[in-house]
Amino acid sequence: QVQVVESGGGLVHPGGSLRLSCAASGSTVSPSVMTWYRQTPGNQREMVAFMTEGGSKNYGSDVKGRFTVSRDNAKNTVYLQMNDLKPEDTAVYYCYALIASREYWGHGTQVIVSS
Repeated sequence: QVQVVESGGGLVHPGGSLRLSCAASGSTVSPSVMTWYRQTPGNQREMVAFMTEGGSKNYGSDVKGRFTVSRDNAKNTVYLQMNDLKPEDTAVYYCYALIASREYWGHGTQVIVSS
């Protein structure tokens, strides 16, 4: 059974950094795409960053230049390095994995940016 598990969230001051990790396990097939989303109460989930198995990547406009997505295909793990965090980055961050045309979501990890 495929599982997608995020880790690395927490409380950080404005201007600080956090590194999120997301590991997909239980499949012999590597995820073709792994994506970070975030969501705040009352709002739709928004795309933060994605990275394909081949190394293509893209970012949401609000995080370009501050966040960096990377991936370890051998571990089926995607990372999100978040720098210069702002209070508006506060959200639950979810990981999505597309594996053999099936979609899998993690349960999310909370990021709070506050002084």
